[in-house]
Parts: sequence; structure tokens; C-alpha cells
Amino acid sequence: MLHTFLVAATLLLFSAAACGETDPDSGLIVDEHWQLVKANCSACHSPKLVTQNRGSRQNWLKTIRWMQETQGLWQFDAVTETAILDYLEKNYAPAAASRRAPLNRLLMPVNPYPTETG
Repeated sequence: MLHTFLVAATLLLFSAAACGETDPDSGLIVDEHWQLVKANCSACHSPKLVTQNRGSRQNWLKTIRWMQETQGLWQFDAVTETAILDYLEKNYAPAAASRRAPLNRLLMPVNPYPTETG
């Protein structure tokens, strides 16, 4: 039991370190161009709309275009737009599924509640 706990705690520690530093105010990953993203994105909405989403570079570009066409987002110069997309592509790209696979039915505990059997 103690061994399992130590392994789990070690894995958690390493996974937290691998995630990198986040800005305590915005929750954005601190990396090149993060302040540019913070300044431009959080001017209109919570940075959580960035941190809770993931997308390819093309998806992020489509989102920016949608905001420019329908939400009043200003046009970026080419250098700014490239920097924002570089940051989003690197730090908020699509990720592998975050849910674990379901447990094998044989490993599940006995259901203590009665069920209908038809």
C-alpha cells in the first residue's frame, strides 16, 4: 500500500513538473509569447477560454477569425498573429484523451444496490 502511494505521488510530482509553470493570475502556461496572448485574449474574455480548450493551429486561427468577424476582435499585424498562434499551437494543441480506459468488469466491486433483472 505504501509502495503504491509513493509511486502515485512520484508520478504526480513528475507530471506537474512536466506541465511547466503557469501564470497565477491567468492560468496560462508561461512560455514564449504568453504575455502577448494574455494581453490580447483576456482583454475581452477570461483566459480560461484559452486554458480550457485545445486545438490545432488551424483551429485556433479559425477561432481568431470568428472572433474578428463576429465579436469585434481587432485585426492583428502578421508578427503578432504568428506569435499568438505559435504559443497556442505549442501549449494548447490537441491532447490525447485524458480519461482512463474503463475498468474490466471483473475488477469492479460488487454492486451493493439491487438491480432489475428482466
